[in-house]
Amino acid sequence: MVVSERFQTWLTALVVTLGVIAAAGMSLYSFLTSTAPPSLHPNPEAAPSVKAATPSPRWDEAVNESQRIARAALGGQDLPGISVAVGVGDEIVWAEAFGWANLEKRVPAAPTMRFRLGHASKALTSAVVGQLVEQGQLDLDSEIQTYVPEFPKKAWPITLRQLMGHTAGIRHYENEADFMPSAHCTSASEGLSRFAGDPLLFEPETAYKYSTFGWVLVSAAVEAAAGEPFDRVMRAKIFDPSGMTRTSFDSAGGPPADLATFYEAGWLDARRPARDVDYSCFAGAGAIVSTPSDLVRFGLALDNGTLLRSETVRMLHTRQALVSGKSTEYGLGWMLDATPLAGETAELANHANRTLVGSSVSFLLFPHRGLAVAAMTNISYANMRDVALNVAEAFAIAARQLRR
Repeated sequence: MVVSERFQTWLTALVVTLGVIAAAGMSLYSFLTSTAPPSLHPNPEAAPSVKAATPSPRWDEAVNESQRIARAALGGQDLPGISVAVGVGDEIVWAEAFGWANLEKRVPAAPTMRFRLGHASKALTSAVVGQLVEQGQLDLDSEIQTYVPEFPKKAWPITLRQLMGHTAGIRHYENEADFMPSAHCTSASEGLSRFAGDPLLFEPETAYKYSTFGWVLVSAAVEAAAGEPFDRVMRAKIFDPSGMTRTSFDSAGGPPADLATFYEAGWLDARRPARDVDYSCFAGAGAIVSTPSDLVRFGLALDNGTLLRSETVRMLHTRQALVSGKSTEYGLGWMLDATPLAGETAELANHANRTLVGSSVSFLLFPHRGLAVAAMTNISYANMRDVALNVAEAFAIAARQLRR
């Protein structure tokens, strides 16, 4: 009898406890749903859009599908704005922006507005390294102190090739101060101070570890070899020859007037203006701002031989190998992959950014196919890769049909 009474008491207490937990859960759910911010685009089809120009009618089907893809991402990911461009052959065949460049002032996004390229800046920097290699001003296998003698020697020698392939052992950023810098740099070499005194994480070429700081060191080597400030080198050797008139460097000290307003997710995923940062010390590792159209122009110029010899491009697009013989999935400034494209398997050289404050980017280049796609949004941690891949598929299918 005593045992039965105790069991009944225990069972009653358990039921009451579960009821309290359930009630609390319902209350929390009600609170969250009642306080959640409204969608930025409850009807994505009604969101404003701006085209760079009227596309050729031959691309109508691909454009219609790509507009659907962009608007689906705008609503599905609750993005402030999104901008996409596609290049085929030697021309941009479609460029359009959707949603808002500035939520508070209701400024529509436009194809001419600039976004942070972040990590995708490395692809552009790799091209200037390629040019300096062709001109005999850089040697990928020389120790980095050949060009940047002020960088302290480490337990093992480091080469430019290892830095570009993320196999040198230089650390990536580790804390908020690393990826949300406030210091301003007027040269690439000034950005070395944050990590120059740190030991290597491993012996070079024994492991792969992505490192933005390694590419700051690459930028310093470019600056030293060219004998000019890094931004001037990039303007003269990459931006101007590619027709990138709306590409420059990110700095809190003087943002261009056509820069999109950057956002980040806040409490309950509300979109709030991003905190102020100054990425000038990242140089070619992550400080470039540009438009999707300019990024596509760069990709096409790289693919058609305007910027580099074909053998140099192949070198940049070759996976790096560790001493173990294992191949990485990174070349020299490029992520390398193979992906389905219009019913075939296509080689893909690409780069992305999701983590630098206020922007997400996906840049796709399909070597030897004359196809480049760039998708950008003005908020961190968004998925632009699927947008860019789906748009690439739409235009690859259309291009195949046009060739028939």
